Amino acid sequence: MTRKRKQLPLLENILVTGVAAEGKAIAKVDGRAIFIPLAVPGDVVDVQLTRKKNSFAEGRVVRFEKYSETRTEPFCVHFGVCGGCKWQMLPYVEQLKHKQQQVADNLERIGKVDLPAITPIMGAPQTTFYRNKLEFTFSNKKWLTEAQIASNETFYNMNALGFHIPGMFDKVLDINKCWLQDDLSNQIRNAVREFCLENSYPFFDLRNQEGLMRTLIIRNSSIGEWMVIVVFYEDDPERREKLMEFIAGKFPQITSLLYIVNQKANDTITDQEVITWRGRDHIYEEMEGLRFKIGPKSFFQTNSEQAYNLYKVARDFAQLSGEETVYDLYTGTGSIANFVARNAKKVVGIEYVPEAIQDAQENSRLNGIDNTVFFAGDMKDILTAGFITEHGRPDVIITDPPRAGMHNGVIDTILLAEPERIVYVSCNPATQARDLSLLDSNYRVTRVQPVDMFPHTHHVENVVLLEKR
Repeated sequence: MTRKRKQLPLLENILVTGVAAEGKAIAKVDGRAIFIPLAVPGDVVDVQLTRKKNSFAEGRVVRFEKYSETRTEPFCVHFGVCGGCKWQMLPYVEQLKHKQQQVADNLERIGKVDLPAITPIMGAPQTTFYRNKLEFTFSNKKWLTEAQIASNETFYNMNALGFHIPGMFDKVLDINKCWLQDDLSNQIRNAVREFCLENSYPFFDLRNQEGLMRTLIIRNSSIGEWMVIVVFYEDDPERREKLMEFIAGKFPQITSLLYIVNQKANDTITDQEVITWRGRDHIYEEMEGLRFKIGPKSFFQTNSEQAYNLYKVARDFAQLSGEETVYDLYTGTGSIANFVARNAKKVVGIEYVPEAIQDAQENSRLNGIDNTVFFAGDMKDILTAGFITEHGRPDVIITDPPRAGMHNGVIDTILLAEPERIVYVSCNPATQARDLSLLDSNYRVTRVQPVDMFPHTHHVENVVLLEKR
C-alpha cells in the first residue's frame, strides 16, 4: 500500500528578510529558516512549503501580499521560468551589495582567517548583453508555462530551441529574446528555428535520443567576430547542407560557421570532430593589445569586458617587476599567463585539458611571447617537488581553480614551494575560504577584491592576495 504524502503547510504573510546561498531569499518562521526563490528582502509573501526539515524549509511564493520597495520590474519575458538571471527583480546596486556580503560571509565564517577591509565589489560595466557564449538546445518537448496551460489552447507544435528547464533534462523553454548576448545571437537563433520548423527538420528527442537538430552554440568577441556551431544528431548531408547554406547566406557577419555530427549520449563536443563550413575555424578576442585565438572547444571567460578587469586585478595583486618566475595554476587557454607574461621573467602554466594547453601555446606564439611554458595533466600529479626543482621555484603563484577549489595535495605543494605571493582567483568564495584556512599557517590575506562577472545572478568572482608571513 502506498502511503499518501503529507501536504506541507501554506505560510501566510511572511516577511522576507535577506538573501541566502544560491540567490534564494530567506525568511524566518518560528526559528526555522525558509528559503524562497524569486523573492527579495522586504517582500511579504504567502509561501507554499515544498520541503521541510528540522532546521530549515524550502517553499515557493503563491501570492505577494506586499512588494518590497527595493524590488524592480524584471525586463525579460522568460523571467521566473528560465533558469537564468534569477535576480532581475533586484536593482543592480542591491545585487552588488548582496554579492559583497556573500564574499564577506564566506571568508569570515568558513575561512576563519584574519582579513583586511574588503574592497568594494567591482560591478560590471554592462549588465545586459555581456556574455560571449550561449548554448541552446533543440527539443521536441517544449516546456509549457503556467499561462499557456491555463489558456486551454491546444499546442500542436511542441518543438523548442532554447534553455533546459532546471531539473528537467528533456524539457526545453522556447526562447524568444535572451538579454545575455548581443542581439545578433537572438536573430541567428530565431532564424535557425524558423527555418527548421518551415522545413520539418526533426528536433531532438532527448529521452529517446533521436532527431536531426541537437544544439546550437553561438560565440562572439569584443572585436565583432562571431562563431556559430550547429550540432546535428543524425547524419543527413542533404538537410545539413541546406541549413548551413541558409545560415551563411542570411548572416554574412559570421566569421566562423562550423558543424558537428554528435551521436553520443551527451552534448559535450570536446571529443567530437568539428567541420568548418564557412570562414575560419576560430575567432579572435583582443585584450590590451594581445590577441587570443578561440576555437570551438576553447575555454574563455564568458564576459570579455569584465574578464579584462579581473585580469588587471590579478596582475596588480601579483606586483610583478619583470624578474619573477610565475606559476599560473589551472591556466585554461593561458589567458592570465599570457596577460602577465610581459611583466614577468618566466610564466609556467598548468592545466588538465590538453586542447586548452595547445590554445595557450598558440596564443603565446600569436603574440610573440617567448617566456611562457605550458604543461597538461592533473594538477596534483604535475605540481610536485620535482617539477619545482626542474622549472624553478615560483616567486608568485596565480591560481584560478574550478568551483571545487584546490586539491589538498596542490595546497601542500604550494606551501612547499613557498612563493612570496599567492593570487587566488575564485568563482566560488566558499571553497576559496576553505583553501585560505589551509594556507593560513604560512600566508596572510592582505587584499580582497570581489568582481561581478554575471549580473542578475548570484554568482560572484573573488580575488585574494596572500603574502608570506
